[in-house]
Amino acid sequence: MVALALAGCSATLFPRAEVADTAPIEPPPQPAPAARASGAIFHAASYRPLLEDHRARLVGDTLTILIEERVAASQSATSKVDKTGSVEAAVSALPGISPGSFARAKAAGESSNSFEGSGSTEAANEFRGSITATVTRVLANGHLLVAGEKQLGVNQQVDTLRFSGQVDPRSIRPGNQVSSTQVANVRVEQRGRGAQSEAQMMGWLARVFLSVLPI
Repeated sequence: MVALALAGCSATLFPRAEVADTAPIEPPPQPAPAARASGAIFHAASYRPLLEDHRARLVGDTLTILIEERVAASQSATSKVDKTGSVEAAVSALPGISPGSFARAKAAGESSNSFEGSGSTEAANEFRGSITATVTRVLANGHLLVAGEKQLGVNQQVDTLRFSGQVDPRSIRPGNQVSSTQVANVRVEQRGRGAQSEAQMMGWLARVFLSVLPI
């Protein structure tokens, strides 16, 4: 029991962010065998033109991702149904029976049904920031698969930001920057662990009661 208590205290005092999968969408290729040094100054694998802007285009290069994600959606619906019906029946005469005997032989009925409903849904999310990612693979068409991670710990609170996606080199701006809106297959994840994150989470006992309550 003492060992369990000490383990719980150490986990609370020194939180660590959980590791998530930030691998690119496609599996990385097998490393190619190292080429022999030819003694020449020019190497095709690492050649960069002298007057070229410093932009990421090789595996291991870095570039800055400007996260500018904003998503808004709204939906509304209204429906109304009205239905009314009536029916009447009476017996006026039968053979061998006096017509006056059916003065009260009448039946009538009415029905009415109405329904009216309306609903609306709105959602808005905005995410802004920046992170420096590393090129993990260069595709056959020249596109770059990038992935990056940033961790920041302050006062027993650890915040982790992860980003991965596919970048078209033509979208890279001067300064080796690219907007996240121009990155394909984007995966952005931000998680926190520590005292502040635990204060915003519902306790396990409250979740148990909410899972069994009928309301």
